[in-house]
Amino acid sequence: MSISHYIKEIGRGRDGARALTREQATDLMGHILDGTVSDLELGAFCIAMRIKGETPQEMAGFLDATHKRLKKIQTQSPVVVLPSYNGARKLPVLTPLLAHLLAREGLAVVMHGTATESTRITSQAVLLAMGQQALTQPTTVQAGEVVFAPTEVLCPGLQRLLDVRRVVGLRNPAHSLVKLMNPTNTPDALLVSSYTHPEYALSMAATFELTGARALLLRGTEGEVVADARRTPQMDAFVRGIRTPLVPGQAGSLHKLPELPTEIDAASTARYTQAVLQGALPVPAPLTAQVKAVLQALAR
Repeated sequence: MSISHYIKEIGRGRDGARALTREQATDLMGHILDGTVSDLELGAFCIAMRIKGETPQEMAGFLDATHKRLKKIQTQSPVVVLPSYNGARKLPVLTPLLAHLLAREGLAVVMHGTATESTRITSQAVLLAMGQQALTQPTTVQAGEVVFAPTEVLCPGLQRLLDVRRVVGLRNPAHSLVKLMNPTNTPDALLVSSYTHPEYALSMAATFELTGARALLLRGTEGEVVADARRTPQMDAFVRGIRTPLVPGQAGSLHKLPELPTEIDAASTARYTQAVLQGALPVPAPLTAQVKAVLQALAR
């Protein structure tokens, strides 16, 4: 089915474009994820939305369509969802460390992601260096367990949308969508989400408030959902549409830096992660604060 009538609405430029309703956005994203639109229409959608920007109603609709099509990870335990799509550029990617610290608290942890830029070190690569394979099909995750689900396993249509960035070089709604979605069968799962630019902090918060999701939002490390190991960021919880500040951002000068690896390759990061988990190196204070915030958000 053609989505040209939607492109006419969203593709009139920043000032002339019209926002879609939640129902329209659900229908539009449904056609995209089902693969019924042409590559030309898909590119037009991505560029139009990049210029216009997404409203909370549109993101809620995109989420509605995505959740209907996800192959869900099964769990009956308190579960935490950690999207991992940005990877490491200058600092080691410590999302796998956060995942295992949370699992030590008895939580089921679902990581999901894909490489969106070929030059970055991914969480999947770090986990593989630690001896953990990614899932090849949806499974059940137990309390105290960490699993990593590639996006393609959860929803091939969503993987196709993410891959557009490799062709046109620009982000599209899918890059926010994957940080807002819940790929489990547990509606009350805690989504840990992050932003890099202030405008996304506002839009993501508004979407969590609109959808009533349980979430923890912070400014992550190079786009990852893990707190910067050098400085504790502000962390806010969202439960049933209500926002609650949990952790204030660390201000002032840093007097001591954590012992981070100087190399950010997967093998070096895996060795550092394992050393921290084994107690040979201390857990960076911001990650300790984030684990505590996750537990607080789950208890609300």
